[in-house]
Amino acid sequence: MENIRFVNAPLKIKFEKISEDESVYKKEYDKLSNSEEDSVGQWLKLAKARGETGDSDQVLLKLIVELHRKVDDLSAYIKDEKPTFLDLSEEKNIDSVGFDHFHLEEDGLEAGARYYGRILMPFFPKREVPLFFKALRADIAEVMLIHDQDKKDWSSFMSARERAMIREAKAIKGD
Repeated sequence: MENIRFVNAPLKIKFEKISEDESVYKKEYDKLSNSEEDSVGQWLKLAKARGETGDSDQVLLKLIVELHRKVDDLSAYIKDEKPTFLDLSEEKNIDSVGFDHFHLEEDGLEAGARYYGRILMPFFPKREVPLFFKALRADIAEVMLIHDQDKKDWSSFMSARERAMIREAKAIKGD
């Protein structure tokens, strides 16, 4: 565990030790798979598969899709339709992350136990990232299962935090 590289990253995690019936957690994990379940996400996926987006500006297209999702969210809010998530029993602060690990500010895990959790990540689009993890110690966990796109975004987030730490260190030194 000494060779795990962590970078400062203040995040919150909601989690719960996996009970005997793991399918409950797996159902939510699948439901939160990168928001591809919505009609706009499905339409975009099909349009890309047919090659209809080749001439489009991909960044602009993604922004428009996310704007459409926001309108859908506002519409659901007005209609008092709330997405239902599992009510996870624990909530802790994460103070640092690694590529496949995270460190809690305070102990809260049982070493060797498996958990399901959601972390609200500050990347675009902002979303709760579902994951399964195993406690290595009372304060360190290893990510066991995470969606592919979430993994890429997690790694990008970690790299961005690492660059920010390097800039801060240089500024403190006066370089």
